[in-house]
Amino acid sequence: MISITDDVGREVRLRFAARRVISLVPSLTETIFALGRGNVIVAATRYCTEPRAGVHRLERVGGTKNPDVPRICALNPDLVIASAEENRKEDFDALTRAGVTVFVAFPLRAGAVAELVRRLGALLGAPLAAETLAREQEEALRQAKQRRAKRLARVFCAIWKDPWMSFNRDTYAHDMLSCVGARNVCAARDERYFAVTLADIAATAPEIILLPNEPYRFGPGVLSDLGPLCATPAWQANRIHLIDGRALFWYGARTAAGLRVLRSVVTTPNRNARGDDAV
Repeated sequence: MISITDDVGREVRLRFAARRVISLVPSLTETIFALGRGNVIVAATRYCTEPRAGVHRLERVGGTKNPDVPRICALNPDLVIASAEENRKEDFDALTRAGVTVFVAFPLRAGAVAELVRRLGALLGAPLAAETLAREQEEALRQAKQRRAKRLARVFCAIWKDPWMSFNRDTYAHDMLSCVGARNVCAARDERYFAVTLADIAATAPEIILLPNEPYRFGPGVLSDLGPLCATPAWQANRIHLIDGRALFWYGARTAAGLRVLRSVVTTPNRNARGDDAV
């Protein structure tokens, strides 16, 4: 018997290591492959795009916000991997009512990822691979914190447009930025995700502006919409970065690479980065 507590405090029990897994979390689909257990995944969401060489064979069961619950149940999974943030409670409730075992991930700190990886390894019968990957994440985090600048750069990171939106301190993305030496100018807001105006952001004088390609796909064309920020230190120093959103939001196997990408963006002064920064 395997007994693991998930990120929302629920006990998850399996009689044996999962042999049929459905993942509703793109970053954890990638992580399961990184653990050498991609062969047990039978289905995933259409947003589960990595690793490309592995996910092409998977059956698709909808999106993260609208999974096909009847189809998931029909596939008779031993385990469904879900996220408290990406997936809806009503879908979780429907799955558990149908008797499906669900593990819910919800890391709010980069430092929580290693333990998440270890628990996944236990559920999937890959404890040694999980320990190796977890230690890699811990070492990357240690190095990021050791090398970050003493003075934290003020950063505005947009996650949506029309309306403009960002995130507060109670998020994984905020912690990733903090770990590499960034001070989120929206940290103090009450809501985890919320609308902002560019005029309000300009008043915070951000020194770096980050425009990830997910959940909103920011591209070079958005620069013409940033007029209210043209007097900010970020604009004046040409520190507006179009980045791979996976560096900020994909926890798991990609956390270490994400820290390296974000550290490069945050700590390199006057870098002309109005192009894509890839993980």
